[in-house]
Amino acid sequence: MPSLTDSTPDAPVSLVQLTDSHLFADPSGRLLGMNTAESLARVIDRVLDEQPHIDLLLATGDLSQDGSGASYQAFLQMTARIPAPLRAFPGNHDLHDPLRGIAGDSPLLEPVVDCGAWRIVLLDTAVPDAVHGHLCDNQLDLLARALDEQPQRPALICLHHHPVPIGCAWMDRIGLDNAEALFAVLDSRPQVRALLWGHVHQEFDSMRSGVRLLGSPSTCVQFAPGSDHFKVGDQSPGYRWLRLHPDGELETGVSRVEGIAFDIDYNVRGY
Repeated sequence: MPSLTDSTPDAPVSLVQLTDSHLFADPSGRLLGMNTAESLARVIDRVLDEQPHIDLLLATGDLSQDGSGASYQAFLQMTARIPAPLRAFPGNHDLHDPLRGIAGDSPLLEPVVDCGAWRIVLLDTAVPDAVHGHLCDNQLDLLARALDEQPQRPALICLHHHPVPIGCAWMDRIGLDNAEALFAVLDSRPQVRALLWGHVHQEFDSMRSGVRLLGSPSTCVQFAPGSDHFKVGDQSPGYRWLRLHPDGELETGVSRVEGIAFDIDYNVRGY
């Protein structure tokens, strides 16, 4: 697996984000009717077809649906097909202890990564036994220190829960519950170029005070944009790619697989 030192400060950095894979210990496990292992495999196929070089692979939460060690092991085995270093953090469906157990002494859960000219900070917003997100004081302190240590580096901040409304009423009630604390740290540090998150199972792209705000599709089931109540969307699983340029500019896009058909399980009324 290539080292992050392979990317030089004067070259663009290529990132791929996989989010909300919701794997089960049982590889036949389904979320809302979709086999999540099969859909992740299809997304990985597409990544390998479309991305000739990847400097860093980001897994932005909800790697697992059942929190089992077997589901995390499956995620690592599946994503090992992608020849890039992997960094991850938990979402609301993940369990910290099994994830840490699988990570062991590896750098999987390291929260700060210097990649090319950029500093990437990964925050843990997961609240045990809850769906919404929260940034505790140690995470906010970590963020402030990481940014103040390298103020010359453009920064990408990654988290699971969305910190701004996305226009999806039911989902906006289970986002980050202390976003004002996050922005109190970010607004005084102009090197921050973008925020990247998962959780929402849909694409989102906006701006706030010169900072790009990016939400991404799940590698499995999608949620319907603009819905007031829980609703499964009809778009396909996908991933987000990012190009981080040394001058702080960012390019990004979403790519989705084709030809996945499944029967929605309408017995599920919430997330």
